[in-house]
Amino acid sequence: MTRRLVKFVASLAIVLLIAGLIAPPAGSASRIKDIVDFEGVRDNQLVGYGLVVGLNGTGDNLQDGHFTQQSLLAMLERLGVKPTADGLSSANTAAVMVTAVLPPFARKGSRIDITVSALGDADSLQGGTLLVTPLLGADGEVYAVGQGQVAIGGFTAQGDAETVTKGVPTAGRIANGAIVEREIAFELGSLKSVNLALRNPDFTTARRIAQAVNAFLGSAAARPRDPATVLLRIPGDYGNDVVGLLTDVEQLMVEPDQMARVVIDENSGTIVMGQNVRISTVAIAQGSLTIRITESEQVSQPGPFAEVGETTTVDRTDIQVDEQADNKLAVVPSGVTLQQLVTSLNALGIGPRDMITILQAIKTAGALHAELEVM
Repeated sequence: MTRRLVKFVASLAIVLLIAGLIAPPAGSASRIKDIVDFEGVRDNQLVGYGLVVGLNGTGDNLQDGHFTQQSLLAMLERLGVKPTADGLSSANTAAVMVTAVLPPFARKGSRIDITVSALGDADSLQGGTLLVTPLLGADGEVYAVGQGQVAIGGFTAQGDAETVTKGVPTAGRIANGAIVEREIAFELGSLKSVNLALRNPDFTTARRIAQAVNAFLGSAAARPRDPATVLLRIPGDYGNDVVGLLTDVEQLMVEPDQMARVVIDENSGTIVMGQNVRISTVAIAQGSLTIRITESEQVSQPGPFAEVGETTTVDRTDIQVDEQADNKLAVVPSGVTLQQLVTSLNALGIGPRDMITILQAIKTAGALHAELEVM
């Protein structure tokens, strides 16, 4: 009995050792918080229309009927001033659009950053001050109010014959420039279940997340609803401590799966291929015919002491034909890895743009077993 036990322990140790050697590296796993979004924990976009004043002659041109002029007149009338349109000829005011992101669970009185962008024909917002601007949500309600000094990251220097512009002087930011005035009602602590939304929907990844959560909780509290959602029911052990549950769950490690995909940007010649890209046996040849024609003029003149003849120019044409005779037909075997595919294509002396054409041709031939996405 003792010998059998010793043999069993030795065999088990060998199995565990082999499993450790073939296990995926720890670096391939990610925290759940990095691959999912929790229900209700989201940002909200805010937008508003306002005026920036105090510009050094770089504001909008207030011609007749200009919307900046109308906005300035309306603002002054609210402040008890009744100017006329003829009296508004200053170039120190600019109409701007103000945007901001309202973070989740932002409370009244907290501050958020805002971005200010010129809407009219202003040259620069340098030195300007944003006046009180309500920031509205998608429902039309005011959630924050912005005001403050605009900080820009560029400048414009202009002379009579030259203008130098660095960065974008018509857009800037105001750090902590808006005060939250309305909260978005959402009671996270009262939820009985939470949806985990995958940022990259995938059946395998959703199942792995549910398995990791259930293994940690010791119960079947999580189940994948679809490739993009994992439903997590709040166990009784956590009671009303939903925040504590999400804190524990988001630290769990999961190895995300991904589709075999090739992404191509034809504008920049960029190619990104996933690790699982495979191709069937295919022969590849790449070559092109290049004809170079060079025209030049040479001077022709008679010899010394010649009695006849005149100096003139004669056209000379040089034609060179390059048929890429050095390029050969290469056979890429079935089931090659990403590294082998890239190495084979590079061996042919193929550049990124030619490689894009080859990958598209391989996909058309049905030999590329991956999703081909052209940006």
